[in-house]
Amino acid sequence: MSAEPAGAVAEASAASRLLAPSKWRLWELALWAAIWATPVLFGQHAALINEIAILALFALSLDLILGYAGIVSLGHAAFFGVGAYGAALFAKHVMPDPLVGLAVGTLLGAVLGLVTSPMIVRGTDLTRLMVTMGVALVLLELANKFDSLTGGTDGLQGVVMGPLLGQFEFDLGARVASFYSVAVLFVAFLLLRRIVHSPLGISLQALRDNRLRVMALGMSVQGRLAAVYTLAAAWAGAAGALLAQTTGFASLDVLEFHRSADVMLALIIGGAGWLWGGLIGAIAFKLMHDILSAFTPQYWTFWIGLFLVLLMLVGRERLFRPATWFKRGPG
Repeated sequence: MSAEPAGAVAEASAASRLLAPSKWRLWELALWAAIWATPVLFGQHAALINEIAILALFALSLDLILGYAGIVSLGHAAFFGVGAYGAALFAKHVMPDPLVGLAVGTLLGAVLGLVTSPMIVRGTDLTRLMVTMGVALVLLELANKFDSLTGGTDGLQGVVMGPLLGQFEFDLGARVASFYSVAVLFVAFLLLRRIVHSPLGISLQALRDNRLRVMALGMSVQGRLAAVYTLAAAWAGAAGALLAQTTGFASLDVLEFHRSADVMLALIIGGAGWLWGGLIGAIAFKLMHDILSAFTPQYWTFWIGLFLVLLMLVGRERLFRPATWFKRGPG
């Protein structure tokens, strides 16, 4: 008779351990309150806040495949660029509504992710590196080739966005743009937080740690990888769409390798495998970029490179794992 209650208690304890990370903690609410307050308190830096929010969304999408699924990518800019060009072309030739254009950029990113996912889910890490980088390079050359559509090296100009929600015009100070990008980042964070704590997210982490064990349990490894890759591509497309909409411009720069490298560096700084890593890394990277380029415009990349070397040498796993600072108990 006692075995059944003991089993029920053990099952309830296991369930509580799984649900514990999904509960909002006080420090998370405080950080989001601070993030929402920044466009109000630091309105003079609204353009920088907008850039940080876009990079943070881009980093979240990369963290979903790298930190949670273990898919290494050096061509994540492909989805970012497709979203940027898609939203810009849609605004210029079809409809200037920002939210509809954002949906278009997100959808285009998802479609590209779905189409290219079969090349990703079957390969090794080295294969994935080459394939993802190759896809981005192919798209870069196509955008340059069809310059009558994309503007080529001159970029796609004349992109004028309509008012957000029909009420708020995009201003030169980027105040509306900063609130818009922070709002999209917040929605993406909520959705991704829900996903990573769902059975799909837990199975992705198990797949990342031991693929053979997941296969032995009868789970579809390729199906899960394709699903998360498509989802990450969609959010990367949304980040690109935000950039094109808030700057009114799209160029070959959105598809170049440095986009993939920058978001990878931001994720390394913040830490992969927890969603806050993308946000913290984006803030740190953009602030370092802004401050260092102001002091040494020609050599700011040297100082960021030196910082990353020191970061790795001292052991990021021990010193730069903020997620462990806030954990309480077994959860």
